[in-house]
Amino acid sequence: MSGDVTYGGPPGGPDATGTPPGAAPRPARTPRTVGIAWGLLGLNTLGSAGAETIVSLPRSLIQMVTMGALVAAFALALAVNLRLRIRPSAFVSLLTLLLVPSVISSVDLESGFGALFRCSRLALFVGTLWLLSRWWDGGFTFVRSHIRMYYAVLGSVAAGLAVSPGTAMPDLYGGRLVGAWWPLTPPQIGQYAAVIIGLTALLALGRRTTGAGAAVVIVPAGVLLALSHTRTATVGLLVGLTLAIGSLLLTSAAARRFFAWTVLCAAVATVWLASAVQSWFLRGQSQENFSSLTGRAKVWDALLAAPRTTSERLFGTGLGDKSYDGLPIDNSWLAVYHEQGLTGTAIVAAIIAVLGGVALLRPPSLPRACAIFLISYCAISSYTEAGLGDASPYLLHLAVAASLLAAPPAATPLPADPVSRRRVPRWARERR
Repeated sequence: MSGDVTYGGPPGGPDATGTPPGAAPRPARTPRTVGIAWGLLGLNTLGSAGAETIVSLPRSLIQMVTMGALVAAFALALAVNLRLRIRPSAFVSLLTLLLVPSVISSVDLESGFGALFRCSRLALFVGTLWLLSRWWDGGFTFVRSHIRMYYAVLGSVAAGLAVSPGTAMPDLYGGRLVGAWWPLTPPQIGQYAAVIIGLTALLALGRRTTGAGAAVVIVPAGVLLALSHTRTATVGLLVGLTLAIGSLLLTSAAARRFFAWTVLCAAVATVWLASAVQSWFLRGQSQENFSSLTGRAKVWDALLAAPRTTSERLFGTGLGDKSYDGLPIDNSWLAVYHEQGLTGTAIVAAIIAVLGGVALLRPPSLPRACAIFLISYCAISSYTEAGLGDASPYLLHLAVAASLLAAPPAATPLPADPVSRRRVPRWARERR
């Protein structure tokens, strides 16, 4: 998983193509500080609510750590980009625009002072993305940082499972895997595992990592995904990989072989493991509970039926904890509608539409396939998970997609050599 993409040459290697005449050399690599800032952004989005941990951590302490990580990420991004050089980005521009309905709905303090605090957090989050956008060049630098970050998080989950299996798989969550050191819920673990499995598989398919290196990531992450029993993450992984690999079928023989083997394995699994797969998806629930999405539909119906003023319909009730009447909303679109109104919902829809449209217009390539995987995964997960309207892992996934879809920066022409501009005497030209 090593070997960052360089500006002037092929990924993972030196400048083999050379620098065009009259062009300034490009930066050799992205500063290590950028990867550290990205990891701190991920730490900020881990959250502070979840299962009981081996060592009891006060929620106030966890919130201080996560908010401190965001401040540190912004400080590091600013330190490495003191000249405030940014790249134009429709994705970050739309996120900045999302701050407008968030602030308008939060100043009423209907959701308390916590709404203004969350607005400040979102503003700092977006500001950090602006500062880091300078290094969005269509390469895999942020993909690798993303994989390393969540691989470390899953490593802590695996360590908790090894040390205290009872705490890591409590009865409160139906025996599903949770974070025993940091309070992570099963959907979070499933999300992180699915994302790094998909990205690593695509990097291996494009020969950007070795098979052994990919197996080190994919195998343990797959085990943790299975233990988390997260249906949304599993479906998002399968559909996202199908769309991503499908975008490479016309240009990659490896993608065609992988797709054929995947279809064959899926057919065999359908025949021989149908009952086991059905049992895994049901998680011991009744058909009625499964069809109502584990009770989510009742919360959604109550939220949509609640009376709202014109201002609440347009701008929402202010940034909150993504819950309604004390119950989690678990739907990004309804959560945005509840907290940021129709205006926020339209902006979030524009974010998905713009990223998806740009990905479809790009020629087939591995960066495009990785972006398609991340966009489709977030779109699928938005139906049963909240997070597209606030600082969250889903916005980080989409930010990685935006970095993959960014055009590589052009080389800056050097000023002409004054010696070469001197007038050549006529006799010298004739002698030549």
